[in-house]
Amino acid sequence: MNLHQPIPVEDLSQVDLDQEIARLKRERNAVLLAHYYQDGEIQDMADFIGDSLQLAQAAQKTNADVILFAGVHFMAEVAKIVNPTKTVLVPDMAAGCSLADGCPAHRLKAWKSRFEKPFLISYINCSAEVKAESDLICTSSNAEKMVASVPDDRTLLFAPDRNLGKYLVKKTGRHMELWPGSCIVHETFSLKRVLELKRTHPGAKIIAHPECEEPVLDEAEFIGSTSALLKFAAEDSASTFIVVTESGILHQMQKANPEKTFLAGPPQAESCSCNECPFMRLNTPEKIYLALRDLTPELVMDTELRLRAERPILRMLELSR
Repeated sequence: MNLHQPIPVEDLSQVDLDQEIARLKRERNAVLLAHYYQDGEIQDMADFIGDSLQLAQAAQKTNADVILFAGVHFMAEVAKIVNPTKTVLVPDMAAGCSLADGCPAHRLKAWKSRFEKPFLISYINCSAEVKAESDLICTSSNAEKMVASVPDDRTLLFAPDRNLGKYLVKKTGRHMELWPGSCIVHETFSLKRVLELKRTHPGAKIIAHPECEEPVLDEAEFIGSTSALLKFAAEDSASTFIVVTESGILHQMQKANPEKTFLAGPPQAESCSCNECPFMRLNTPEKIYLALRDLTPELVMDTELRLRAERPILRMLELSR
């Protein structure tokens, strides 16, 4: 069989996906960007792995002609916003985000209009349309810095994650009006089961992402962004960690620290994989191969929308230097 010819989807079992994806990346001058929450197999084939801020920065700097984004839809939108002339591919267009879905731009715009002198910081987990209505974008890595940049005479609004917003209010002392959104993964962690796991492993440290519910954060010994959790796990003297965020991150933690033990934060239900993002898991090596082979699905964006969404993103990237 000539693997350089299109292969029907049903025959992909005959394809050496690692080999073919590597070949197609060379031929297309393509870069594969992957989030830490992707399946470990995809992380291992990526050219760059990062959190939302790191991926936005990598997308801005790349010299590739094609950006294949193994993450979720809003991440690929950011790549397109900062690279309007490049081809941006998404392995599965259905890979969305509960935070983005729960914050429609028309409702956000109406909410914003209720306040005097509003200044809207939107968490990067939102649609391009919401970014276009925002004054500034943040990620969990740089959120405190973004809040600190806002003049005191403005009414500060934060969307769409109320848990991250509450955490920022506590950390910065700055009052913010919060959009009532949350992540379906981070809101599912069970404090009861986390503490039971802690009792089973008394020397373990609980580390959590600030998208988690407040009772869980109150028990965490460290709270941080995805990249901050990775750094803490590598540098801290503890040998066991209970990691309360999307379980895909454990792949990199274990690779970097093979001598340590990493336990996934348990969700409410004992029989579900609710600590895995169902949207992130829609991406597969097979879909990555097909996207590179066929240059589709391609993310396209209206120019006016792109320019409006670009302004708060570039401001964030400038302040994050």
